[in-house]
Amino acid sequence: MPTSYQAPMKGDDDKKSWVSQSKQTNMATEPGNVSKLLENKGDVIFSIRPDQTLHEAVIILKEKRVGALIVTDEAGELIGILSERDIVRKLAETPGQTLPQKVEDLMTKKVEVCAPDETLISVLARMTNGRFRHMPVKCDDKLCGIVTIGDVVHYRLNELEHEALQLKQMIVG
Repeated sequence: MPTSYQAPMKGDDDKKSWVSQSKQTNMATEPGNVSKLLENKGDVIFSIRPDQTLHEAVIILKEKRVGALIVTDEAGELIGILSERDIVRKLAETPGQTLPQKVEDLMTKKVEVCAPDETLISVLARMTNGRFRHMPVKCDDKLCGIVTIGDVVHYRLNELEHEALQLKQMIVG
């Protein structure tokens, strides 16, 4: 499942294809929440330390093909988030001088987080209202995943497709 839009790259066609309808999704009745999304997506979190450079961050973003990195301290605690958008804005402000700068000087320090039991509609509303695309997930005050607006929209589209299929089946009989 893609975590954010990425331009097509060599070898992309080798990936598994995704199926939007399955017996499990067709039988679901309750609205999706963050934990259901993470069951399919996984709990991989790509992080960086605040004293690392933006150059190092750009390399990780490119290699991992993600749109944001979680900034953690030595104990693995969340202290910020750094997105592609943050870096692009800084590039415009300080052309030719951006990449040597430290992550801590650019990261967003006040990070919105969600819980596994939060509904995806609530997460989507918070992301839309806050104009951000990545949200860390905390379980018992520990990082346990990250969701993107793309993940949430994809999951919701599958839910809506399921609802439409159920209505069609009710009509047809």
